[in-house]
Amino acid sequence: MSAFMHLLRNFFPKWCLPRPERHLKNHIFRQLQTNHPTAALVAIKQSEQVLPKCRFMQYRRANEQVKRLGMVSEDGNKMVELSSMTCAAPNMMDFIQQRYCMVSLLDSVQFMKIEDVDAVDLRLLPPIDSPGKIIGVDCNYVDNCDEQHISIPREPSFHVKFASSITGAMDNIRAHSLAKHIDYGCQLAVVMGKKCREVSAKEALNHVFGFMVVQDIVARDWNAPLGGHSMDTFLPLGPTIVHRCHVPDVNNLWIKTSINGEERQTGSTRNMIFKIDFLIHRLSQYLTLCPGDIILTGTPAGSGAFRHPSCFLKPGDLIESEIQNLGKMCNKVVNSYS
Repeated sequence: MSAFMHLLRNFFPKWCLPRPERHLKNHIFRQLQTNHPTAALVAIKQSEQVLPKCRFMQYRRANEQVKRLGMVSEDGNKMVELSSMTCAAPNMMDFIQQRYCMVSLLDSVQFMKIEDVDAVDLRLLPPIDSPGKIIGVDCNYVDNCDEQHISIPREPSFHVKFASSITGAMDNIRAHSLAKHIDYGCQLAVVMGKKCREVSAKEALNHVFGFMVVQDIVARDWNAPLGGHSMDTFLPLGPTIVHRCHVPDVNNLWIKTSINGEERQTGSTRNMIFKIDFLIHRLSQYLTLCPGDIILTGTPAGSGAFRHPSCFLKPGDLIESEIQNLGKMCNKVVNSYS
């Protein structure tokens, strides 16, 4: 058995293992609550965990090309398809712009057809795939600044990524032949829910739709504004978008990255230099943020470039990215298009 299969069999339950005739089983959202449930989750009644919540995914059923929108439960065992049972749009971008009432949606779930995750043959897609803007913030964690031996910034600086770099929570990352120093960085991503311009920090979070896990893959030997951040497959995201009503304290979530089973990053959003509300406020001073826009909020210490010795990604590496209560991704690095 290969080292890759050995790692999978020892880390993931059987429903997450690859089948010979199929891509790696896309039920990774079964890990939504991660391996360490919070006290808030433990306090939720068992019956309430069974019903799907506002944890949104995009997917295709087997032998179909139609994109569907669904929700999964707190424990990841149950799902419901929204696009065929409600007036919800069949894709996340349109759904966000519908401004659907989450209270009404949760109330109506009990009357919908609820399916077992294991019984549904589907391919998990990125929960959002065509945002208007993807904006990342540089050096937004104290420990990340410390490992680079740079001063804590007084103002945030930003970079952009392109939507063509998006890939799914279980999809492969291609090690492009022209990039030799490919690095990783797990980040919490903010998905905007309302159009805003010159919004105050106090009101900023009211314009957010939800949050998700991303890996901001970057080729450090390329010109970052033009290509280093935006090569194809360099933005794995997912597995779902968790609505902000399910994230009571976004400023106190742990973040982890493991490469081939070795923990490389461990941090907490409480160590952000510029909090999410300030980032939204700052960006909205000079551009209009629109529904579906994504803001990447920075990565904690542990990226490969700043380790001693440096340790960049290579084909065969398995990247596991996890944020408390938001979910977990598992992406394998493979050779470029050849």
